[in-house]
Amino acid sequence: MLEITSIRRMATLAATTVLLLGAAAASAAEVRIGLDSPADKQKSGSYVFAAAMADALKAAGWQVKEMPVNSIGGEAERLDQASQGLLEINMADLGQAGKLNKLIFGYRLPYLFESLAHLDRATKASSMLDKVNDGLKGKGIRVVALVPVGGGMGIFNTKRPVTSPADVEGMRIRALDESQLQLFKAWGANGVVITMPEVANALQTGIADGYVNPPFVPFLFGHTDILKYYTTANVGLPLRIAMVSSDWYGGLKPAEKKAVDDAVAKGEAANRDWVKTSDAAAIDQLLKAGIKVDSLTAAGRARFEELSRSIYDTLLPPDQVKLFVDAAARAR
Repeated sequence: MLEITSIRRMATLAATTVLLLGAAAASAAEVRIGLDSPADKQKSGSYVFAAAMADALKAAGWQVKEMPVNSIGGEAERLDQASQGLLEINMADLGQAGKLNKLIFGYRLPYLFESLAHLDRATKASSMLDKVNDGLKGKGIRVVALVPVGGGMGIFNTKRPVTSPADVEGMRIRALDESQLQLFKAWGANGVVITMPEVANALQTGIADGYVNPPFVPFLFGHTDILKYYTTANVGLPLRIAMVSSDWYGGLKPAEKKAVDDAVAKGEAANRDWVKTSDAAAIDQLLKAGIKVDSLTAAGRARFEELSRSIYDTLLPPDQVKLFVDAAARAR
């Protein structure tokens, strides 16, 4: 259980608790899905998953209510609610589960999975996700699906084309967290942690020179007039997750649990279909917006991979790294 550390978050959670408890009493077959993005099937792979899951649950006789992004709080508040059983299904940043079990960060190891299909094979054939959920027992949530929001993460910047690590040396790259700071340092670049709402100003003022993201991100946040270059580096997969309240899920009858599991499978299928074309469509739009698109050279990619893998043991304990590396190797 996470401790809420601000009065604002406490007020949000208290108000939401009253609303959600009242809603829960209204219908035993009602389920709420907390969204983490706008309800846009063209731009959001997360919403594609949530919408398909909702449709499947409705077809099975459930009453489903989508909770718009930020309507019941941000990422931390939705995690609190799911862990307390106040929100049945939560679309979330992978890092939210990482706050409760860092093992899930193995899915973020750079240059580990060659593609989404590779990650799916490795996950299906191994116990990786089971071990993540084993570490979440007693913490109120269960991860039911990995939800990619693109086919690969590339390197955006305002300075120059990037085809090898030498091209990012000295750049200031916006980082999500400490793990990305370590990664960019290994590349020879400098990392700076900046929240997404502040990125546009950081790029314009030179506080940051770029970021690592899937190709549709500049369109979501209005960065296409600032960024000049994009490299299809495939640093890693841009993953979010679908989680459920473990109290709620564990209390379902067998037929109800099967309906939820089937709905998760429908969500995954729709999401994977969306991912197949999302990057190509976004790259076409980048070109139309005047952003130059490059690829890594073979030698440049090999060097990026070498430098990235040198920091694996700083991101997770060696035995946990081995779990993911071995699963990836077997699935190639």
